[in-house]
Amino acid sequence: MKVSFLGLGTMGYPMAGHVSRAGHEVVVYNRTLQKAQLWLQDYQGRLSKTPAEAAQQSDIVLTCVGNDDDLRQLYLSDQGALHGAKPGTLFVDHTTASAEVARELALAVQAKGCCFIDAPVSGGQAGAENGVLTVMIGGDQDAIDRALPVLECFSKACTRMGDVGAGQLAKMVNQILVGGVLTGLSEGIRFAEKAGLDIPTLVETLKHGAAGSWQLENRGETMAQDKFDFGFAIEWMCKDLGIALEQAQKMGLKLPYTEVIDQDYRALVGQGYGRCDTSVLIKALDNK
Repeated sequence: MKVSFLGLGTMGYPMAGHVSRAGHEVVVYNRTLQKAQLWLQDYQGRLSKTPAEAAQQSDIVLTCVGNDDDLRQLYLSDQGALHGAKPGTLFVDHTTASAEVARELALAVQAKGCCFIDAPVSGGQAGAENGVLTVMIGGDQDAIDRALPVLECFSKACTRMGDVGAGQLAKMVNQILVGGVLTGLSEGIRFAEKAGLDIPTLVETLKHGAAGSWQLENRGETMAQDKFDFGFAIEWMCKDLGIALEQAQKMGLKLPYTEVIDQDYRALVGQGYGRCDTSVLIKALDNK
C-alpha cells in the first residue's frame, strides 16, 4: 500500500519503520525535518516537507503527534494533510487525544470525501519498537478492515471499541488503570523492601497469582533499583490523565483516586522527573 506516516516521535518513528519493513511504500513527514532525515537513514521511504504533500501521495495516512492542538494543525492548516488528500483517502490517528477532537476531525475528513478512524495505542516505546502494540479503534468496520494490513505491521491486537471517539475513550481507561496499578505496585515494593524481602523472588512468585500484572512483571524489579528510563515519559502521562479527568467531568463522574495519581505525577514533573517513565510514581511515596 501507499502509506504516509506523519509524526516521527518516540512511538511514530519505530511504527513507521515496521510499515516500511513490511514492504509498503512509505512517505514520512515530521515537524522537525532532521528527525525525518534520520528515519530515512534507518528505513526505506520518501520524505515530504508538508503534511499536504505527504497525504497527496498515499491511500492511507497515519498520524501520531502530541495533543489536540497538534492534530488540528496537522490536519486542518493551510498545508495540512486534509488539504492534500484525494477523495477516498483513509486517515488513521494514533495520537492519544480527546474524543472530541477525534469526532471533529472525522467530520472534516468526511466532508472531503475521505474516511477517519481514531486508533490510539498502548504498549509504550518497547511495544512500538518490538511491533507488539495494542490498538484501540473507533470508526466504521469497513475502514478498519482497510487499515488492518498496515496496523498489523506494528501491533499484536487491533480491536474496534465503537464509533469514532471510542478508541480515545478506551485509551483513557487504559491510562487510568496503569496509574492505579502503579500506585499499588509502588506501595507493595516499598513494603517489601522495608520487610527485607528479596524483590526478584517476590516478583517471580507474585506474577503467577492474583496480583500479577504487566507492570509487576516488567517494572517491579527496576522500580526497586531506581531505574526509570523505559520510554513513556510522565510528562505525557500528565497529558493523558488530564484528558481522562476532563472527560470524566463532562460525564458527571468523579475519579478521586485518579485525581491523586495525577497530582503525584505533576509533583514529580516539578521535581525534575518529567522525562522518567511512569513507574517513577514510586518516588511520590518519598513525599508522603
